[in-house]
Amino acid sequence: MTVPLQAEALDISFKLVPAIIVFLMMASFLVIGYVFKVADTEGMWVAGRGIGNIENGMAIGANWMSAASYLGLAGLVALSGFYGLAFIVGWTTGYFVLLIFLAAQMRRFGKYTAPDFVGDRFNSPTARALAAFTTLLIAYVYSVGQARGMGLVGQYVFGLDIIPMIVVMMAITVGYLALSGMLGATKNMAVQYTILIVAFLAGVYVVGFSQGYSTILPQVEYGALIADLGREFSAPFVNQPFYLWIATAFSLIVGTCGLPHVLVRFYTVRSERVARWSCVWGLFFILLLYWASPAMAAFGVDLFEATTDASAYAAEGGMSGAEGDVIVVLAAQFANLPTWFVGLVAAGAMAAAIATTAGLFITASSAVAHDIYTELINPDATQRQQVLIGRGTIIGMGALVTVTAFNPPALIGELVAYAFSLAGVVLFPMFFLGLWWENTNRQGALAGMVLGLLIWITSIINSVLPSYIGALDTIAGEGGALVPIYAQYVPPIGAALIGTPVVFIVTIAVSLATPEPPLETKKMVRQCHSPEPMGQQETAADVVGDSTNGGTPADD
Repeated sequence: MTVPLQAEALDISFKLVPAIIVFLMMASFLVIGYVFKVADTEGMWVAGRGIGNIENGMAIGANWMSAASYLGLAGLVALSGFYGLAFIVGWTTGYFVLLIFLAAQMRRFGKYTAPDFVGDRFNSPTARALAAFTTLLIAYVYSVGQARGMGLVGQYVFGLDIIPMIVVMMAITVGYLALSGMLGATKNMAVQYTILIVAFLAGVYVVGFSQGYSTILPQVEYGALIADLGREFSAPFVNQPFYLWIATAFSLIVGTCGLPHVLVRFYTVRSERVARWSCVWGLFFILLLYWASPAMAAFGVDLFEATTDASAYAAEGGMSGAEGDVIVVLAAQFANLPTWFVGLVAAGAMAAAIATTAGLFITASSAVAHDIYTELINPDATQRQQVLIGRGTIIGMGALVTVTAFNPPALIGELVAYAFSLAGVVLFPMFFLGLWWENTNRQGALAGMVLGLLIWITSIINSVLPSYIGALDTIAGEGGALVPIYAQYVPPIGAALIGTPVVFIVTIAVSLATPEPPLETKKMVRQCHSPEPMGQQETAADVVGDSTNGGTPADD
């Protein structure tokens, strides 16, 4: 087994007060999970559809503020300069698309999961299975970055090697998730968001003020550092093709709108109005961290150079990828802040990673227990059987993610971007067309999803697997890709720029060339845009069924 890259500049030793902070935080997550434990599918998958807009907004923020945002985003800016800003632009803009086109409509459709929507909207068990497989793949790739972040930060607090830290942190996360389900996870996410945002903003303000970088608004004042850090913050951008910047930002925008663990948050609320407002609140809570992240990266880069007397520019043998991934913690450490305070910043990173892992694992478990086992294998499954299958999936997924995180193929932020690219090229076209074009049919959806999966998988095989498989690495040579021209225009991190429009075109073309979907399906789509309010537990299918029995049809 390859030993993962360590963050050499990180003070890896046991620290009592930070350890107590992390222990109390983890214990609180377990207690909340136990208090809000569930035994039925409604609570397991959608939290009883009773979550309010501010609480759901905080859950969206926590769900979103993963290790990739808390740690990886600043690391990408620190290591890649202005190219790293593509991640801020993409991850933020995606929420505006969600707010306008998907949030309320998804809530009105009113299912349990993203594969549930795909299967019912396109009247296809095969489409459901493809969506469930994609959901599992997204959860797996995305969670590896979170496990990596937990391990790196755990090193600082407990002084152990990264591998046992990954194992311990993932074991605790899996334990409370298997117990609590979506209801407990949502309650925990509100707490986790509070912890992570307080820790991150405290770090930015205290580091900036104590080192003379800023006074009252570090989010803006860090700009004075640009003159001193011009090479680190511009040269990497110059060395990255502008096409890659556009491809990355686009993939992250559409990927945001295709992530199952994000869209399921709109199934947990009381109404479509709450869905819209929870999206607005979520965007506000996300803004608080994203606005400050480039400042923390700038502070960390400058302090790294001052402390280590070496260039932070990775191309010159300076900051390693592992050190970039923990630049937020390193900045607090290099600023000679009290150990307990650095431990608080580290605890925020753990809260961020755990919150996102919770959302990912819940969506993965629902994909297996509800969409595969119940809908495709055993339609007579009891609620107890479904919950047991879901909990077993969480445990199995946790084990697989843990092992993979020992030797991940990329930085935390890049790993997460791979998952976004997959969501954007496979699921986003199905969600958008499924809700906004009633003539999208089963054949079109199947053609589009299969093509999207092929585009993404070939991109991963072409550019990522050679670093893992010796035979492929030999073929790839110095460029690191089997087919360099394909890697240039369809990179794993930005495959959606080419892939998503192609999937849209193929889905539409095949739908036009084949029979239209049933009238009842069209009515469900129209119901998703109806101004008439719906009940808390009501779905578009319920309304259409009532209209068939003499009620008011959705398209009247």
